[in-house]
Amino acid sequence: MRRAMAVFVTRRIPAEGLRVLAEAGGCRVQQWDSEEPVPRPQLLAGVAGKQGLLCLLSDRIDREVLDAAGPSLKVISTMSVGFDHLALDEIKKRGIRVGYTPDVLTDATAELSVALLLATCRRLPEAIEQVKNGGWTTWKPLWMCGYGLSNSTVGIIGLGRIVPLTRLAEESDFVVVTCALTPDTQGMCNKDFFSRMKKTSVFINTSRGPVVNQEDLYDALVSGQIAAAGLDVTTPEPLPTDHPLLSLKNCVILPHVGSATYATRATMSVLAADNLLAGLRGERMPHELLL
Repeated sequence: MRRAMAVFVTRRIPAEGLRVLAEAGGCRVQQWDSEEPVPRPQLLAGVAGKQGLLCLLSDRIDREVLDAAGPSLKVISTMSVGFDHLALDEIKKRGIRVGYTPDVLTDATAELSVALLLATCRRLPEAIEQVKNGGWTTWKPLWMCGYGLSNSTVGIIGLGRIVPLTRLAEESDFVVVTCALTPDTQGMCNKDFFSRMKKTSVFINTSRGPVVNQEDLYDALVSGQIAAAGLDVTTPEPLPTDHPLLSLKNCVILPHVGSATYATRATMSVLAADNLLAGLRGERMPHELLL
């Protein structure tokens, strides 16, 4: 970067990522220094005239934002593996490069998926509540029984050998969704899908909320069509506290914490910063989304 490049960072991110930007030289950083998302007016004002934008998956980067940024915007770096919050057609049209952070959060998200699966199938949140509210009276042979992983079939949507979706639903004791959100996967897990699952099956989603038709999932859980569900992602996020899914004992919902380890978030922030700087320098990004 021969002359100072102005960048806007849309949130308070781990210090490791900010340090990379601060030590780069020739980079003027403006940041929305809050744990909460930047309000729309401040986002539009913040991107104006900037060459680079470091954003999060909760920031909707659409035509309005791109227009506010103007022709100076050359690089968008998102601190996420998903990019459905980016208006890619508009971004491509304007010749803006995009960086993202795949791979570095795989282990943390995989750990969370297993934890959520076990918590759901063994009814751990419900069991903890029983301890707190006095429901635990004595040992009972059938009380708080759930489903175990041993000798079961786990079907993972988004990993491994491709099989027909209907076969995966019919044969799996546990269905884990890890695929990307695309026009083809949006609403993929719907009434027809749940109707093909076993009544003893457990459904887990750690990908993106819109992959699931939540009304159909609610009906499947209430009717006993499937045994239980565990979600780390919902539509919308955050899920309203009066949402019907939250009233169900057989539905465990987490606040999108798949990558939430200190080490993973720090690594994500550094990669997002490295992507941004490489793009501003006209160099190859560590991870560029090819449009």
